[in-house]
Amino acid sequence: MGNAESVAFCQSEGIEQIIVEVDEFQVKGFRQNPPDRCYLCKRALMGKIQETAEKRGIRYIAEGSNMDDVGDYRPGMKAIAELGIKSPLREAGMTKDEIRELSREAGLPTWDKPSYACLASRFVYGEEITEEKLSMVERAEEKLFSLGFRQVRVRIHGKLARIEIEKSEMGRILDPETAGQVARRFHEIGFLYVTLDLDGYQMGSMNKALNI
Repeated sequence: MGNAESVAFCQSEGIEQIIVEVDEFQVKGFRQNPPDRCYLCKRALMGKIQETAEKRGIRYIAEGSNMDDVGDYRPGMKAIAELGIKSPLREAGMTKDEIRELSREAGLPTWDKPSYACLASRFVYGEEITEEKLSMVERAEEKLFSLGFRQVRVRIHGKLARIEIEKSEMGRILDPETAGQVARRFHEIGFLYVTLDLDGYQMGSMNKALNI
């Protein structure tokens, strides 16, 4: 959920919202993008949230991981465990599909929102993360969203963009007119090569390169 969306949701539901700002580029090691980057970032982010919670007398902090996150390489989970952050959905053994169904029954507008992850997860480990490259990825994904694609990842490999979408939508992106629009926009953004991953969208696909 983007910042504007979260603000609107909290306002509509009457939820007090506290926005904690963290500059990931100030986190030691983040820019170098090591395999434990998510641990470093999550530790810094949750640490800052803990400081804010303590100042306001808030006893518990909860985050939203679920059973579908178990099994994949998730170094950020280590930081969550170390800091004593609660994971109620995972502790209840709930999957993403179950959460969506209960959200739908509760009338929440976010029930069918596509899954999303930090833009840093679009980088192959070891490739330097820069503000420019993050912007390239964000603008490339915005183009795909604007064309109506729902579940999208643009993985960056230097100047090559690897597009991941649902297999059911591949026929549409390969339409010559749509493919031309995508390629032109990606080249404008700064990518030299634009590719489509025939395996389709995969959560945590960059982890395949790790020997874990």
